[in-house]
Amino acid sequence: MYLILFIAVAAIVWLIFKPFKSSGKWIKPKGKMKPEWRTILLKKVSFYSSLSLEEKELFEFKVQDFLANCRITGIGIQVDETDRLLVASSAVIPIFAFPHWRYQNLGEVLLYPASFNDKFETAGDDTNILGMVGSGLMEGKMILSKPALLHGFANESDKKNTAIHEFVHLIDKSDGTVDGVPALLLEKQYAIPWIDLINKKIDEIYEGMSDINPYGATNRAEFFSVISEYFFERPKLLAKNHPELYKLLEEIFNQDMDGRNLTETKARIGRNDPCPCGSGLKFKKCCGKQHY
Repeated sequence: MYLILFIAVAAIVWLIFKPFKSSGKWIKPKGKMKPEWRTILLKKVSFYSSLSLEEKELFEFKVQDFLANCRITGIGIQVDETDRLLVASSAVIPIFAFPHWRYQNLGEVLLYPASFNDKFETAGDDTNILGMVGSGLMEGKMILSKPALLHGFANESDKKNTAIHEFVHLIDKSDGTVDGVPALLLEKQYAIPWIDLINKKIDEIYEGMSDINPYGATNRAEFFSVISEYFFERPKLLAKNHPELYKLLEEIFNQDMDGRNLTETKARIGRNDPCPCGSGLKFKKCCGKQHY
């Protein structure tokens, strides 16, 4: 029994710390997205539901592109298609407007059954971490709590999405420094105004005069990820409460989120409704065929 337990623990440790080795070859997806995947996106991802038909096709390609080049591994849990698609959607949403962006610094996402601590343990009083971008032995990896991943797409009113938060950290890290100033996305003329605005908004959080998640006051890097969650989850509210901040985030991500209709989320599609893919067929005879 102890031998079996030791082998199981050793296997988990190996999965967590197995070094990331890039093959140097980027795999391009082949063919269109499976209809059942499209249905999951329509029901779970409000960002996808808000896109035009042409934009949906681009989103689908980017999701498949990500999944073809990044492993999604469950640590002590099973990973299903919904998990994989939500991880990929979290990666695609921040970089949707950048046609050539690739997460070259990520090879694997580890899904945990719960929150964890800095020793990657899920038991104890200090297990309050929901997501982490790896460094050192964990370079090239990301850890996400599966419940936090699912919650980020289930609750769209709390301005929080852990997976998007961590992918924004990864974007920030791509220039070599995690400092809240993503050099690869932020044009030079906006860098100083951006830093000044971050400092101002952090002061407002400390003074209790802000609706921004207080965790954003930790440092500039956390502020950037926290406010990015707000930008993609509640853009209209952000534009109303923090117009200057919203405008700069528009410039950074090259997306007019305020113009998207995110209220029509998780599309409820009847069997006889027109298929959202634009085929002209009823849902039951197209993307929903496998359900009916």
